[in-house]
Amino acid sequence: SILDNIDFPDVVEDGKTFEENSAKKALEIAKYTGIITVSDDSGLCVDVLNGEPGIYSARYSGKDGNDEKNIEKLLKNLSDVEKNDRKAHFVSVVSIAFPDGTVKSFRGETQGEILFEKEGNNGFGYDPVFYSYDLEKSFGVATIEEKKSVSHRGRAFEKLKKEILEKL
Repeated sequence: SILDNIDFPDVVEDGKTFEENSAKKALEIAKYTGIITVSDDSGLCVDVLNGEPGIYSARYSGKDGNDEKNIEKLLKNLSDVEKNDRKAHFVSVVSIAFPDGTVKSFRGETQGEILFEKEGNNGFGYDPVFYSYDLEKSFGVATIEEKKSVSHRGRAFEKLKKEILEKL
């Protein structure tokens, strides 16, 4: 494909919000390549932790962290928190950018709470400790199809798709 021969620059995600990071990634690559670009930024936000890990979800346990260490840190930070106060949501912001600098962003969310321990090994990241209110089960035991039907990323992309189809 045409993209195989492009040496993409690394985009520094230094924004303070999902919207800023998503838009920045899409804009920089669109301007660099001259091609319409779609990107996203996503993460887990826990209410009682003031939205943490938020935009730092992937590196919550440090630059050498991984999914397991991130979950470990999250559960440790919530160890004294009762079930009723463990509300959380996944956020995804999908941005579409054009080489002329135009960018539009779409936000999707899915609501749930953080479990006290992992349930299942499906998915990735925080999925095994995220109990989905929509599915009434953890993302860790949900099938790919079930998760896709309620996911934050899916909801953001649906909004993007609707916007594009309205323009055609």
